[in-house]
Amino acid sequence: MRLQHVSVALLLPLSETLWTKTEVPVATNHVAKRVAIIGAGAGGSSTAYHLSQFASEADIPTNITVFERSSYVGGRTTTVDVWSDPYTPVELGGSIFVEVNHILVNASRDFNLTTSSLDDRPAPANTPDLGIWNGLEFIVTTHAEDGWWEKAKLLWRYGLAPIKTNSLMKSTVAKFLQMYEEPLFPWPSLNDAVEQIGLKETVAVTGEQFLQKNGIGTKFSWEIIQASTRVNYASNIGLIHGLETMVCMATSGAMSIQGGNWQIFANMLKFSATTHLDTTISTVSKQPDGTYELTTSSGETSTFDSVILAAPFQFSKLIIDPAPQRTPEQIPYVNLHVTLFASPHVLDPAAFGLAPGEKVPQFVLTTLAPNENPGSDPNGVGKPGFFSVSIVGSGLNPLSTPKDRPEYIYKIFSPKPVDSEFLSKILGRHVSFNAKSDEGDADVDPNGPVSWIHRKLWQSYPYEYPRVTFEEIKLDGGLWYTSGIESFISTMETSALMGKNVAKLVVNEWVKHEEEEQTKETLKLTDRECTHVPSFSPVHERIKLDAGLGSIGSRISPLRCSSPPWMVMR
Repeated sequence: MRLQHVSVALLLPLSETLWTKTEVPVATNHVAKRVAIIGAGAGGSSTAYHLSQFASEADIPTNITVFERSSYVGGRTTTVDVWSDPYTPVELGGSIFVEVNHILVNASRDFNLTTSSLDDRPAPANTPDLGIWNGLEFIVTTHAEDGWWEKAKLLWRYGLAPIKTNSLMKSTVAKFLQMYEEPLFPWPSLNDAVEQIGLKETVAVTGEQFLQKNGIGTKFSWEIIQASTRVNYASNIGLIHGLETMVCMATSGAMSIQGGNWQIFANMLKFSATTHLDTTISTVSKQPDGTYELTTSSGETSTFDSVILAAPFQFSKLIIDPAPQRTPEQIPYVNLHVTLFASPHVLDPAAFGLAPGEKVPQFVLTTLAPNENPGSDPNGVGKPGFFSVSIVGSGLNPLSTPKDRPEYIYKIFSPKPVDSEFLSKILGRHVSFNAKSDEGDADVDPNGPVSWIHRKLWQSYPYEYPRVTFEEIKLDGGLWYTSGIESFISTMETSALMGKNVAKLVVNEWVKHEEEEQTKETLKLTDRECTHVPSFSPVHERIKLDAGLGSIGSRISPLRCSSPPWMVMR
């Protein structure tokens, strides 16, 4: 899953911060630009980091402040500690990124963070890597050591569809990558950018329609590609748009950061901004001079030149006064239930229609059974009842008796909360636990068949329905928005890309405004001096040259010099 959250916590005074960036003196006469960023997820962290870099390149000092209402950095990218053991963290949100995700890959390298691949995850011996289950049977299983015969069997089943899909994915991703570079970058309008790179038709149709149009066989689309859209976006190919369908197939070089992907965003903030955690911004008020006053829910206020909203507006409970020129529309988000649990037991083969002794794959993805039609139901999970269940780690249970019982750590994605009946079924043994809500740790016997459970309900990403228009990036004068990209592609990388894009747009505006002000001052100086200078004096010609008004061959009438210079050229 590529998750990207929203929870309200206690507030800290603005003086209490997580960290403050190291200030580097800049030799400049500029007054530092005051920038507020609301949200410390991928979008907000990337905005702060790249804004600091772009502004430094333009010799513009900045004072960047990030407000995050949660108690941690990373937004929908976060970890929890199994058994409350800090040495056993597991991803609760955005779990992986891939080699084509340039911003995250480069950041992990620049910050000296250690990556690991999916192949590094522990699994029971002789266990298949991947299985796709339709609620009745495993229609596909793969092993890491699969040779040419197993690949030939896939071609026999699906024909050239796997090869065609890979080619289609590469050509689609190549179009998207144009958004990283000039001349397109930075793009002030996502709508225009999508059209310019030739992806408008791809996002305008469902994945099913896009695959059919490009000659991808129905069986491969239904069994393989749909399993990928379900695990990544909890959607079937009949509802998700074509571009996001292709994103699901771009899995080459999948990796994660050891200890948690949130470290990428924590480092971005460390080197660029002052970060206030547990701080909710309740009101953004535009002032007569064009600045913005931000008010926290505890009543504290601060003033900024620019504000970037880096969280879905509909979940922010933010009041913007007066209403901006453009207000992001409310769109439906997926309610995804994530369940993490630890157990010394492997999954029961009987629960998946396997014979006793057969191994259940490490990663179980699901698709719909033959002739199963979910229609327009966005939670069309079908007969399987869940989207995926996977072994994502292992550890030694410090709470067991005797201590340090070896256990596997599992993750489940589902449209509904996982209960004890479901866990009992997939493990083949009785499981019971008490939970006060559908979120957080549940009470469970640390010596039982399940020793630890943690559940989380995410508004994980929008339903990626086909569409041809997207939210505006600039909402008003100095008010910007990053989350509009989520209905285009919702990943950690694309949120980071939008943050980088907004950062460049903001700095470009500052530079343009500064150049305009300098031009005005130069013209004022010219207007004052030329009324006292003879028409053909060397000083007069120097002024004209400095102001970009022409060479000595031009003639300005002294009688009209008080008019704008471009009005008196003849």
